[in-house]
Amino acid sequence: MQGIDKKITSIIYGHGRGWAFTKTDFISGFTEANIHQALSSLARAGTIRRVCHGVYDYPRYSELLGQALSPELDQVAQALARKFNWRIQPSGDAVLNLLGLSTQVPARWIYLSDGPGREYMVGNVTLVFRKLALKDAGFRRRESGLLVQAFKALGRERVDAAVIAHLRTWLPANQRKAVLLETRAVTGWIYQLIKQVCVEAD
Repeated sequence: MQGIDKKITSIIYGHGRGWAFTKTDFISGFTEANIHQALSSLARAGTIRRVCHGVYDYPRYSELLGQALSPELDQVAQALARKFNWRIQPSGDAVLNLLGLSTQVPARWIYLSDGPGREYMVGNVTLVFRKLALKDAGFRRRESGLLVQAFKALGRERVDAAVIAHLRTWLPANQRKAVLLETRAVTGWIYQLIKQVCVEAD
């Protein structure tokens, strides 16, 4: 059993601090009973922590504060999406926080999903999944969905040159052509803003 603990620990360490996961992330290589025992043992040792029903994380640690930091909500959402095979897309204040367009941590992180509507408490924050038609739940590239949802959350009148410049810095240059291509069917004004992010001014 100790060997399985070591293998699972190695996988967790390999993803780095902040990674959130469920038993499903290990099911291809180990039996469910072995995974359950290993995760329980690691949680008791304080190596990992349980952040909500069925979800653990390898906590980030602050040397300054001398304590573990709060779970990364987006990591928790992605772990749940992998577990249930959902496609998800952060929206509203959650996406603005993720992209660094807002420093406020919302009390409710809302994700659009092609799965059922559900809510989870993660510390003092509510993680909300809202059911949405499959075609609207995301794009092949996560970056495309983040941009679209960010502009929806801000609204046309709140997007200025500073926002465009910030998003251009955030979006890798090698992703811009593909993002432009797969967002071409979105609402006109949003697509025009995406073009400003993806196409350098002359």
